[in-house]
Amino acid sequence: MPGTSPSEPPAVIARAELERRRRTRNWALFVVLFALAGLFFAITIAKMTQH
Repeated sequence: MPGTSPSEPPAVIARAELERRRRTRNWALFVVLFALAGLFFAITIAKMTQH
């Protein structure tokens, strides 16, 4: 693998890569959920101001 040191075993590299991917996926999910909550909030405020 490019960019990896030869002293690290492949299992350590694979675990680090999986953790990095999981962290990235968690942040993406956080952003999507936060945007959805914001959308619901905006819709609720818009409906409340119409009546």
